[in-house]
Amino acid sequence: MATLESVCPLDCPDLCSLVVEVEDGKVKRVDGGTRTPITDGFICGKVRNIADHLYGDDRVRHPMIRVGAKDGTIEGRFRRATWDEALDLIGARLSEVRERAGGEAILPFHYGGSNGWLTEGALATRLFRRLGASRCLRTLCAVPSGAASRGLYGAVPGVALEDYADSNLIVLWGQNPSATGIHLVPIIERALDAGARLVVVDPRRTPLARRAHLHLAVRPGTDLPVALAVIRELFASGRADQAFLAAHSNGADELRRRAEPWTIGRAAAEAGISDLDLGRFVDLYAAASPAVIRAGWGLERNRNGGSAVAAVLALPTVAGKFGVRGGGFTMSNGEARWGVGPEPAIAAIQPATRAVNMVELGSILTDGTPKVEVLFVYNCNPTQTVPDQNRVLRGLARHDLFTVVHEQVFTDTCRWADVVLPATAFLEHRDIRRGYGAMRLYDAPAVATPPGEARSNNQLFGALLERLGLWRDGDPMTDDELARAIFAGDAGAAVRDQLERKGVASPPVERPRLFVDLMPATSDGKVDLIPAALDAEARHGLYHYAADPGGEQHPLALISPAIAQQISSTFGQLRKGEAAAELAPDDAQARGVADGDPIRIWNQLGEVVCRAKVSPHVRSGVVVLAKGLWRFHTRNGQSSNALIPPTTTDFAGGACYNDARVQVERLG
Repeated sequence: MATLESVCPLDCPDLCSLVVEVEDGKVKRVDGGTRTPITDGFICGKVRNIADHLYGDDRVRHPMIRVGAKDGTIEGRFRRATWDEALDLIGARLSEVRERAGGEAILPFHYGGSNGWLTEGALATRLFRRLGASRCLRTLCAVPSGAASRGLYGAVPGVALEDYADSNLIVLWGQNPSATGIHLVPIIERALDAGARLVVVDPRRTPLARRAHLHLAVRPGTDLPVALAVIRELFASGRADQAFLAAHSNGADELRRRAEPWTIGRAAAEAGISDLDLGRFVDLYAAASPAVIRAGWGLERNRNGGSAVAAVLALPTVAGKFGVRGGGFTMSNGEARWGVGPEPAIAAIQPATRAVNMVELGSILTDGTPKVEVLFVYNCNPTQTVPDQNRVLRGLARHDLFTVVHEQVFTDTCRWADVVLPATAFLEHRDIRRGYGAMRLYDAPAVATPPGEARSNNQLFGALLERLGLWRDGDPMTDDELARAIFAGDAGAAVRDQLERKGVASPPVERPRLFVDLMPATSDGKVDLIPAALDAEARHGLYHYAADPGGEQHPLALISPAIAQQISSTFGQLRKGEAAAELAPDDAQARGVADGDPIRIWNQLGEVVCRAKVSPHVRSGVVVLAKGLWRFHTRNGQSSNALIPPTTTDFAGGACYNDARVQVERLG
């Protein structure tokens, strides 16, 4: 038995350090490490039980080639193949399509939220750039919020999660750390024990919302008018920090003008909350210091998402909350300045090829021009994560589409593949990963032996580069060579030195305070409250509010939040029970629905049949069905994605998961 150190790269802000017990190359036990203070020796159940994922019956252990029709079934549809046979088939198809139809007929489809610089990027990106393939715009999460944050403040990190212990007011806006970042919870608890106040803005009574001093259960998609009303009231009541705005911002007068129509009463009515509660929020926020806003990704998942994030992030500038530890905002701390990145490892220039928004995969596969003839899926499970699920499935069913899926377990997307390739999981390959909550960076070696014939992304795509003659003399090809390219130069050497001495690296400015340790990374070092580029891109201009897309036929807002047992669809194969859709008691009563009843949820795109859960923790007008469900979790094999439109946010092309509007009825 060997005890080895590693890190969890899964799509979570915390980037936990791990201690892994391994025997004969097999993981026996995983626990929390102490190299990152935020981990502090404890980890979530998902990772503690990772062996169930690594060695379960669903694990893909060898290459498979389709022998049957594409109808979404498994039995008799695949045969075992060798790696050479599979790679020869894939290489031949890539070459033929590229020569006949051009590289843009090839679409790599990947997301990689749970991957680092070696397994998302590196040789995969090099291959598809040199093929001249279409580009995949990874827009399912964080793109509008990232654009808003960079537009206002430039590429700078926010408040370190550890510093929330110093805050006197903590606002969780569209963020549920109990499911998506558990290590912030004990930090918040320490702040509460010291007398801090907690405000939660969320349509659900999340675990922390139940403990909050104030919970604003807003209607999905109304975060923008709520934030604008707070801004308006700060200006109107004389509680905006005019001196700070004059010294450190541009566009304050125009922001005030755009917020002017949103009175407390109007915004509260639009959001379906009490105007007294919204006024109380303004009072709490204006009076508190340090005050911090933890902006989550829930508030970007609608037609107003980009402007909503921008308005929320403008609040600490308007109220002058910076300059003290525990004061300001946190969006993604992946903007911490490391001075290193993956491009030197990719070693290939991106050609000006077609860009494909992930949100629109269904329409691209069914009606796109040029036609996609090869779909190469890795680090992603599009049948369970992309909007307009039924159209995606119609596209995957095309007899003339050649689909390759490189995957750890046999997902629902694998059902539609022509070739399925076994992929390594984290702990079985090396990766370099920086956190986007915890400001740390790790170079994590492989600590376990992959089962069967699983290969890493770099092993797969390196083999294809060689087969297709796209390898160049001097290219970094191995993980060691790719890592050396990433850490080349003075900044890289400093990071490498930390990794060798401590096993973990911190950015040059650790736990930075904006306007003290660093300034906004804008052209003039000031906060740009009306960024010209975003204002031009946004439909009808930045901070314009688009009304609710529902109506009489589909009056309920469907939201699909993360759950503690999964990372999006990852680990979904381990949850064997039937999913339940949560309804508020009054919505259930109006439809004759009781707890446990079978229900149909539908709109013009599709329907989901599952059981009902009547919950006091859901506000009226909202239905909750978790994201990442697999086909066996519902009675008709469809998930919330079957009901989600392929529309995009007001700027940056993000997914509008929370803009699904549905009706519900009891069955039987």
